[in-house]
Amino acid sequence: MKNIIIITLFLFTSFQSFAQTDTSKVEQYAEIVATPRLLSNKVTIDIDYGEERSIWRDNRLKEDNGKLKKFNTTIDALNYMGRDGWKLVNAFPVSIGNSQVYHYVFKKSFSKSEISQ
Repeated sequence: MKNIIIITLFLFTSFQSFAQTDTSKVEQYAEIVATPRLLSNKVTIDIDYGEERSIWRDNRLKEDNGKLKKFNTTIDALNYMGRDGWKLVNAFPVSIGNSQVYHYVFKKSFSKSEISQ
């Protein structure tokens, strides 16, 4: 009787060990838009991760302590994305009047379990 219980437990645990988890990867994209500030050499950085935007919700990027994340230059923002594992895909300027707005597109692979729908 003892042997039957041990064999049953062994078979049950061996079947559990073959359970598969979804390890497939999904590429996600993000965009940085660098807009020159009026009468200044600085730029305003906007990072779009594809989230829904609303005037009622604050989607601005925040640091761990809750303060708004500010970038010194466009390169500072690009380095931030690189440190976070994002890879640059494309960069292009868009002319608006006499100024140019620069767009930088990034991609990063995530496992399906990391992505919330």
